Amino acid sequence: MKNLKVFKFGGSSVRDAANIKNVASILQSFTGRPILIVVSAMGKTTNALEEVVAAQAARNGKALEILNSIKEQHYQIMSELFDPGDEVFAAVNDHFVTVEWVLEEEPHENYDYMYDQIICVGELVSSTIMAAYLNKAGLPTSWLDARDVILTDDIYREGWVQWDETVEKAKAKALPLLEKGGFVLTQGFIGSTTENATTTLGREGSDYTAAIFSFCLDAEDMTIWKDVPGVLTADPRLFDNVVKLDRLSYREAIEMTYYGAKVIHPKTIKPLQNKNIPLFVKSFIDPKGEGTLISSDVEDHYPPMVALERNQALVYISTRDFSFVAEHHMSVLFTHIANLRLQVNMMQNTAISFVVCVNDIDDKVDRFAQHIQGDFKVLIDRNLELITVRHAQPAVLENLRKGKILLMEERTKDTVQMVVKNVQVVDWKEVG
Repeated sequence: MKNLKVFKFGGSSVRDAANIKNVASILQSFTGRPILIVVSAMGKTTNALEEVVAAQAARNGKALEILNSIKEQHYQIMSELFDPGDEVFAAVNDHFVTVEWVLEEEPHENYDYMYDQIICVGELVSSTIMAAYLNKAGLPTSWLDARDVILTDDIYREGWVQWDETVEKAKAKALPLLEKGGFVLTQGFIGSTTENATTTLGREGSDYTAAIFSFCLDAEDMTIWKDVPGVLTADPRLFDNVVKLDRLSYREAIEMTYYGAKVIHPKTIKPLQNKNIPLFVKSFIDPKGEGTLISSDVEDHYPPMVALERNQALVYISTRDFSFVAEHHMSVLFTHIANLRLQVNMMQNTAISFVVCVNDIDDKVDRFAQHIQGDFKVLIDRNLELITVRHAQPAVLENLRKGKILLMEERTKDTVQMVVKNVQVVDWKEVG
């Protein structure tokens, strides 16, 4: 569609009534043109829903209690936005009821399947509330279920998009809503299998959803609205003296997000680059700010940029018979890694060992170890950090190593990666 813009608003931008009103005020400036809006779950809702999933799997009786707390938080926000009896309350309740049905059953044998059927309510509820408020504010908005558009395979928690079918569905479902005027609002993070089971696209996957819609509908551009002024050289919550980058190439953005820069989901850039769709990263706090433009334009020089990934694990793998780690061993290991969709961030091998640095945010590392321990010795070192520096300078690297134990390091032309453990400071007076 000509002049179509795709906007993505994350959890922090819709975390409470005041922020929902702020999103509406931003959108006031874009009336009269086609806009497709993707929203995430509110605030830390996904984290809370993960507790529901864990409680259901553990059968500890707390799942419904946690869900009711989440429901109450959303109803409190709605009470600040709508009059009692507004139809949005019933619509939101219907979404929660579908999760209550899941909780009435025995935990599903496939944890990841159960996860996706529960976790999706966060986006469904936030998008329902946001669409209702926009309509109340005089901004005509159609609500679209992303699961009717984004088709994935049946690998839960990390669904792979089936592109041809998704393009066809986007044109059939989204275009008619856009053509009738007003905004179209949908959910990030979720999709569906051919059997209509809900899937998710990977944690923090709402950026990717917006890129999928941008690709399928040939958007003019895409904008991610964040609580920072644009793409920064490092996370301002962790580092001082960070600066905003005014422009960034697709290539540099892919490198940064792959290595853990949190401002954009790693899968976001490729669909945009394939159709040369510009991406803007702007602040919902200062919507008139210029933000950062990510496009095909190449910048020759960049300052040092730092990405820090916590919750890392080093998995040390060696053969039980002291033989070399050969090609057939690697084939077995990477088959398990692929089947579990385990994200490998670094790897090194010696004659008789293989070491991988992986994200340790769920049970996948333990499942991986269980699968291979019959053939290999496995040791896991947890609670580590992965520091990646693009365009590194010696002084920057020296400062980043302070107070750290360096466990593994890898260097390429433009990138230095370090797996580190924080040094525990001991008070020798107490020891004595």
